[in-house]
Amino acid sequence: MALIVQKFGGSSVADAERVMNVASIVADTYRDGNDVIVVVSAQGDTTDDLIAKAEEINPKHSRREMDQLLSAGEQISISLLAMALEKLRIPVISLLGWQAGFKTNSQYTMARIKKIDVDRVNSELDKNKVIVVAGFQGLNKYDDITTLGRGGSDTSAVALAAALHADKCQIFTDVEGVYTADPRKIPNAQKLKEITYDEMLELATLGAQVLNNRSVEMAKKYHVELEVLSSLNPIPGTMVKEVTKMEKMLIRGVTKDSNVARLSVLRLEDKPGIAFNLFSKLAAKKINVDIILQSSGRRGTKDITFTVAEDNAELARDCIMECFPEIEEDNVIVDKSIAKVSIVGAGMETHPGTASRMFDALYSAGINIEMISTSEIKISVLVDQDMADRAVSAVHAEFFPEGREY
Repeated sequence: MALIVQKFGGSSVADAERVMNVASIVADTYRDGNDVIVVVSAQGDTTDDLIAKAEEINPKHSRREMDQLLSAGEQISISLLAMALEKLRIPVISLLGWQAGFKTNSQYTMARIKKIDVDRVNSELDKNKVIVVAGFQGLNKYDDITTLGRGGSDTSAVALAAALHADKCQIFTDVEGVYTADPRKIPNAQKLKEITYDEMLELATLGAQVLNNRSVEMAKKYHVELEVLSSLNPIPGTMVKEVTKMEKMLIRGVTKDSNVARLSVLRLEDKPGIAFNLFSKLAAKKINVDIILQSSGRRGTKDITFTVAEDNAELARDCIMECFPEIEEDNVIVDKSIAKVSIVGAGMETHPGTASRMFDALYSAGINIEMISTSEIKISVLVDQDMADRAVSAVHAEFFPEGREY
């Protein structure tokens, strides 16, 4: 008998038919003799609809009340799935995040899990029940409901698997696994049989929508083996683990992230502490900075250019003006018309020429590169947003010829 954690996203439980489909998957797993814990997201676009309702009532709502509101979506999902399992005569109980023992910090809308008290979960498992847990939520020290941010149900599932030393954590989605690119946009994208934690983390961080990056970080830390698979097509998916057998494979995937803004600060005084002053202020505002370029200007000045999530662009601009009140507003440029295209693969550090192949593919497609960032397992470039899909297609064709199995 194995302990299996299964997570189903919003599209997998979007309507009554899909809820019953999920119930059938869970029931089959249970009838095979396994202990089963199911983590569920809110149905379909429920979370977006709730956010819209909040904006309609009060655009300046508090984060605490937003968490109270958003947690309702998962409560609906777990109740409906539990009812579906009851219909299939499976012993089941649904639990909200706090009932399942999730304790978090007090950062509303972006809480971090501090610990999970698994006593209640273990008690229900001892009664041979399937446990359906509301993902994305927990309870802080003030007994307030908190939520874990976008994609938080993935993190909830991995955290439960880690706390309970589960044999497997399955993440069910509307695609059949992890692909070399978005299969909905790149027709010849190939499904990967397996991928390392580090590669999956880079792909998730750089725009791949299959797994939440925090869940991958947690899986790597606690050695939780993940399987990404389809809730609609019962075939093997992609295994995410520490080591894979595909040593000869150079690149694992090509991603696009359009949620990017580039900020340039021109003609700053060229003296020590300028960069520290700026980036420490951004860090204090919880603004993550990605690509950074500092260049020498003229007559004792320098320019600093960096990228942030587009949602944080205006806040980042305010930080710049706060740090350097002496500079003119025209010297701060915000560009939201860009996208980041990246390739990821642990093999690239031992294969010279990977960057030149990527750049040549973009050149051949007539795409201009505006900024470049590299690490041991990724290369990212900034391109015009209107050219991003074309860029992904060109780069993918370079590294993933058709007719080869991945």
